[in-house]
Formats: sequence, structure tokens, C-alpha cells
Amino acid sequence: MSDSPHPLLADYRVTISLSVQWGDMDAMGHVNNTVFFRWFESARVAYLDRIALESSNSDLGPILASVKCDYRRQLNFPDTVTIGARITRLGRTSLTMVHAVLSAAQQAVVAEGDSTVVVFDYKTHRPQPIPPPLREAIGKIEGQSFPAD
Repeated sequence: MSDSPHPLLADYRVTISLSVQWGDMDAMGHVNNTVFFRWFESARVAYLDRIALESSNSDLGPILASVKCDYRRQLNFPDTVTIGARITRLGRTSLTMVHAVLSAAQQAVVAEGDSTVVVFDYKTHRPQPIPPPLREAIGKIEGQSFPAD
């Protein structure tokens, strides 16, 4: 995990880099659309790990409510991608995280997307308000405050 390794990802506070695998490609010769969702997930988990939302010591954790991807360019093997994640909105029980995938070979963003993550109590199976320490941790990473609604 690194912090803003490329100017095109300067707004993304958490980034990870991965190699494009031969098996990521489909019959059309480019990276299959579903792979981008796995990359978003990996960056999302890295971010959530950094703010300690995915703690096995608690019944509270993240649950994905929605995810979308806009494909900007084809991507091929071999290449290395850097996936950025940042939080743009904190609601009462959910947050919006945006993602970008940067191709090292193309020096361009090849996909962008967003996901909605709900803070979820896995014991009661109900959404829970985002705890103040979590808001503070996100605020520190993002360089802004996200007061409770």
C-alpha cells in the first residue's frame, strides 16, 4: 500500500499496485470486466484495514451495498495497475468510496467506479451508525472532517 504514487491518483489516499495476470484476460484479448471489481475490492479492503473497520474482535464490520464501474480504456497483459481508493461521503450508517485504476503501460486511468459500504452489526444483522473514532480515522486519511449527520 502506498500514498498517491502517480499524479493521476493524487486525490486517492490509499493505493495498491497489482500485476495484470494472463488469466485476467478474456476471449476478446483484454482484461475481463469482472476483474476490475476484484481490484476495487482489494483497494477497498486495504482502506478498511487502514481504518481498522475489518477487525475480527468485533461484531461490527463492513458490508457492500453497491458497486459500479465505468470502463475508460481496454487493458491488456502484461501490465501493472495501481488502484486508488478514497472516501467522498459519510452518511449515518454508510460511506461512499471511489476507485480509479491506472495502467502503468498506458499512463492513463482505464476504469473508475464507486462503492457504497454499510457499517453492519453481524450479530444483530442491522446497519449501525458510523462510530466517531472511525469518522476521525477517515478524516485523518482524507484530510477533512466528516461530522455525524
